Amino acid sequence: MGTITEAEVPDSAELPSASRHSDTQPQPAEAPFSTLSSRRHQMFPELTDDEIARLARFGEQRHYAAGELLFRTGETGPGMFVLLSGSVKVFQRDGLGRERLIVEHGRGHFLAEVGQLSGGPALVDGLALESVDAILIPPEQLRAAIVAEAELGERIVRALILRRVSLIEKGAGGPILVGKHDDPALVSLQGFLSRNGHPYSVLDERDESMLLLIERFAARCEDLPLVICPDGSVLRHPSAPELATCLGILPELDGQRVYDVAVVGAGPAGLATAVYAASEGLSVIVLDSRAPGGQAGASSRIENYLGFPTGISGQALAGRAFVQAQKFGAHVAIPVSVRKLYCDEEPRRLETCSGDVRAHTVVIASGAVYRRPAIEGIDRYTGRGIYYWASPVEAKLCKHENVVLVGGGNSAGQAIVYLSTHVRQIDVLIRKAGFESTMSRYLIDRIASLANVRVHGHSEIGGLGEDASGLASVRLKMPCPEGVDHFDSRHLFLFTGADPNTGWLRECGVKLDPHGFVLTGDNESCSLATSVEGVYAIGDARAGSTKRVAAAVGEGAAVVAQIHQRLATTRPVTVVAGVHA
Repeated sequence: MGTITEAEVPDSAELPSASRHSDTQPQPAEAPFSTLSSRRHQMFPELTDDEIARLARFGEQRHYAAGELLFRTGETGPGMFVLLSGSVKVFQRDGLGRERLIVEHGRGHFLAEVGQLSGGPALVDGLALESVDAILIPPEQLRAAIVAEAELGERIVRALILRRVSLIEKGAGGPILVGKHDDPALVSLQGFLSRNGHPYSVLDERDESMLLLIERFAARCEDLPLVICPDGSVLRHPSAPELATCLGILPELDGQRVYDVAVVGAGPAGLATAVYAASEGLSVIVLDSRAPGGQAGASSRIENYLGFPTGISGQALAGRAFVQAQKFGAHVAIPVSVRKLYCDEEPRRLETCSGDVRAHTVVIASGAVYRRPAIEGIDRYTGRGIYYWASPVEAKLCKHENVVLVGGGNSAGQAIVYLSTHVRQIDVLIRKAGFESTMSRYLIDRIASLANVRVHGHSEIGGLGEDASGLASVRLKMPCPEGVDHFDSRHLFLFTGADPNTGWLRECGVKLDPHGFVLTGDNESCSLATSVEGVYAIGDARAGSTKRVAAAVGEGAAVVAQIHQRLATTRPVTVVAGVHA
């Protein structure tokens, strides 16, 4: 989701995403939330008696004795607390037992952050400093209150998001990652946490504390990266699902529940489906193996998406949609990989790494996976010199160095513009003479103005050079017009297209074209329907789709109308009054 700054969080109820990581130990207690100090009144608003009374009908009154915890880091959060009397201290507690004060709340304040819209794990502790009376509003009722009380709900949601942004900026409530700064496994975990908007902090070989922790936990080289979870447990070289389990964010799937809609993929198309379907009263589950946003989530800045004249990062856009889907009650399950769709069962059944999911309708929004060119040694350097997107994690790895970038589409253009502010020089390789047929004009003009970017037309990679430290150079198939046959660089960014992520469909009867894209339109009244009844395809995975974020969002909205047609013939549909537009 790209790094977001305080300035990117709007004053309106627009819903941003936050993903900033800390590269040092958690900061000391002084000046918490310093970068958001000007927004403190929005982060911690005080409710009036009338507003408290309006919220009271959505929860129940609870009493807590002095010294009692209302919520604990890592445990499932019970919802939002509205304080009627007493005071509560909110503080961070990391896996090494260190504590840091975040804020103290008194009467009229509410305690929660954006994770409580879906009942996620608490990122901080809340301790009653004295006898406390509060209204506890559980997640389901909190979502209902936000929808029913529009103006008040806007203020609450804004505050919840700003609190998460602040926690992310400080690494508060998250794990401590310990490892070498350029270790692909460490980079991968950082990317996973960043794109999922989860706070964390990093200790690498440039920090003396790393060596002390490695010695303390008797870690070997093969154990790195170490992850110290907030509850004090230690993971050695974990996978993303293992880390998610430790943090309590790996969702539990109910194999007996039948959803109206199961969406495979949490990119713009899938999230749009979730928002529109859930807002119209349908039960929705969204499954994704990595993070919200899909390929669009890796875009550093999208400047031609309608309604954002100053541009927005793909990750921020995805983060807004993610929170919006949760606001309307969609169940978003990440990281969950879908292995197979059983088209011969009714309801349809999806087999995942975490159990089965059943639904009356299935929407294929699984997008595409980055294409890896057939270059010897490419796998050896993936994540260690070769990258397929340009986020703050990668930008820091190559700061003030020379990089080579391959690709001529909009994703490549956005990466070039973003990286140009971090690196010394970018050499761009493209097969064609220029960008005109593959890239938006605004990006072409922007790139032309960058002094540290050189574009080499009619150029292709021929191989990789290496030395004792790893990737050292990028060789060309043929010398470029200037006579150069290689570029000395330890960093290569590849934006060479993508293939449809549809391998999980090959055994179920959904028709694919020769390239693996899903064929749709057999039913004239349901242009997004596949060859299997009740199964639809949208976004980049669909044959003939327009590879643009706006088009994907439009298909996500359109498919909901077609789903209603299907459900109307198979079961009664109950729409929540006053929710859909």
